[in-house]
Amino acid sequence: MKYQAKLTALSQATECIIIGAYEDNEFSRSFNEADQATQCYLNGLVKSGELTGKLGQTLLLRELNGIAAKRVLIMGCGKKGELNERQYKQLIQTMFNSLKDANIREAISYLTEIELKNRDLYWNIRFAIETIEHSHYQFDQFKSQKAEPIKLETLIFNTDCQQAPLAVIHAQAVASGVKAARDIANMPPNVCNPAYLADKAKNLAEKSTALSLEIIDEKMMSELGMNAYLAVSRGSTNPAYMSVLHFNNAPNKNTKPIILVGKGLTFDAGGISLKPAADMDEMKYDMGGAASVFGTMKALAELNLPLNVIGVLAGCENLPDGNAYRPGDILTTMNGLTVEVLNTDAEGRLVLCDTLTYVERFEPELVIDVATLTGACVVALGQHNSGLMSEDEALVSDLLNAAQQTTDKAWRLPLGEEYQEQLKSPFADLANIGGRWGGASTAGAFLSHFTKKYRWAHLDIAGTAWLQGANKGATGRPVSLLTQFLINQVK
Repeated sequence: MKYQAKLTALSQATECIIIGAYEDNEFSRSFNEADQATQCYLNGLVKSGELTGKLGQTLLLRELNGIAAKRVLIMGCGKKGELNERQYKQLIQTMFNSLKDANIREAISYLTEIELKNRDLYWNIRFAIETIEHSHYQFDQFKSQKAEPIKLETLIFNTDCQQAPLAVIHAQAVASGVKAARDIANMPPNVCNPAYLADKAKNLAEKSTALSLEIIDEKMMSELGMNAYLAVSRGSTNPAYMSVLHFNNAPNKNTKPIILVGKGLTFDAGGISLKPAADMDEMKYDMGGAASVFGTMKALAELNLPLNVIGVLAGCENLPDGNAYRPGDILTTMNGLTVEVLNTDAEGRLVLCDTLTYVERFEPELVIDVATLTGACVVALGQHNSGLMSEDEALVSDLLNAAQQTTDKAWRLPLGEEYQEQLKSPFADLANIGGRWGGASTAGAFLSHFTKKYRWAHLDIAGTAWLQGANKGATGRPVSLLTQFLINQVK
């Protein structure tokens, strides 16, 4: 779909104009202009009770005298000055569905006049585009009957705000990255394995002159001493591949890179510590971290930000097999620490610990790992907030700021010495689990042992990477958060 931001006259001929109406007889400027042009026809609808302005109400009018547009879509916006972010998202979704149902091809939105709590016009436009793109997402590659394509081709936002074109650019790049992450994560595990992730990374690298790729295979991992990573992969016939995407676009090519590490368990059966059968199909989403890093790198390349960024997709598969690693095994990690395996379903941290050691060689400015790591994080935060852990206050502040800017929410969880006590083992330097209590924080504490040489933050997205039930599917989170974080680094 094509999006534009420009100043347009209400008299301009188009297929549809969208205007807002508030409750309590308060109206937007465009509503009042349209009312005057139609000789108070719209006010008549208010007086008759047909138009109340209640949030979510829609009224589609056709061929109004005095209006050049073929149709006028009036959106109820609730009480003036009280519209919050969640309500605005519902408003935009309702608007999009109305345009879609009416088979409208071009529309001009005057909802840029709507007042939002603590948000500016840049955000109004950007969030509208991201919401629309998210709403009409379809994953039907494996269906014989495809979804009907939507008719809406062009949406114009009425504004002369200087930041509006930038809002469109940012929104389209983020939406593209989110879609890419959702597409990869929704792929069935018989298609999306570690080699598939590597191929996707290769295809992405080929489309940008600023991107390059190196792929670390199991032979190279073995030479590097990535024994924890390899142990997880042993039970699968699909070999592990770690895909390392380099985006070198900073004015000074020697600028230290920001590194994003994504857990890429393309299927996680739990290994010998086998998961329950119910909902195990959803374990194809255990590569949501790698998918989000891929999507962020795609958005980054489209925005062509002047940064050096490395995105690492830690691809692996965890299955039970005669060669699979076992509870009780002791593994020597790449940085030399030994780990006693108490549960083979705590495999993500074993893949990540070696990956986090590997990226030391790039002398990073900072590292953020993203992982569907613990069910404990879902228990703590549900599906609304990603869990954020770090002891770097400035980095925490920057990430929470990006989360607030995008509504891709995150909540800080504790990461202190107390949780290290739970990881003690009588036989090795560390145990790979810390017991039932505080599982998200003990997982973060485990990873912290492998991040001593750089600034680091951990995002647990086990609750936010996908939805269950009737709306089952990948969300593409936290691509918005990570992309905004990178945009802010430029500023």
